[in-house]
Amino acid sequence: MTAVLAPQQWLLAALVLAAAVFDVRTHKIPNALNLAGTLAGLAAGLALNGIAGLKRAGLGFALGFAVYFAMYLLRAMGAGDVKLMAAVGSIVGPGNWFAVFILTSVLGGVLALALVIHKGRLSRTLWNIWFLVRDLARLRSPARNPELDVRSEESVKLEHAVSIALGSLAFLYLSTR
Repeated sequence: MTAVLAPQQWLLAALVLAAAVFDVRTHKIPNALNLAGTLAGLAAGLALNGIAGLKRAGLGFALGFAVYFAMYLLRAMGAGDVKLMAAVGSIVGPGNWFAVFILTSVLGGVLALALVIHKGRLSRTLWNIWFLVRDLARLRSPARNPELDVRSEESVKLEHAVSIALGSLAFLYLSTR
């Protein structure tokens, strides 16, 4: 992991909190917000660490985009989530992005578990996880199951920007300790 300097910390916190608010209120993350976050991440990398910082920001963007785009193709993420995690990568760089990704996954999993228990959908969700793992192991897209497609009305939805915000803020907390 590389150090995330104070301006980048504030930028990350502002970006993910704004995205979470938009996602909860409108179920969308504005393209303008994601673009501004990406450009600010690239500019901060350049201003704070020169060409090496710009390169790190670009690699972070590419990693965030690539990982989340794969999930988008499986219909597990929305396009706004892809762009938000790419913007996060441009702010924190590739090594730190992976830490944010792990924290986002763990905290998002806890939130998702609480949501499906609250909605009385735990057994159905466990079946869907089995379906997902089985199809992925057979190199088939699980998107033919409408409950696994984030665009379907049948799926249980959790605004992923909230998970990204929690993972990013947890990363900032842990990295300043």
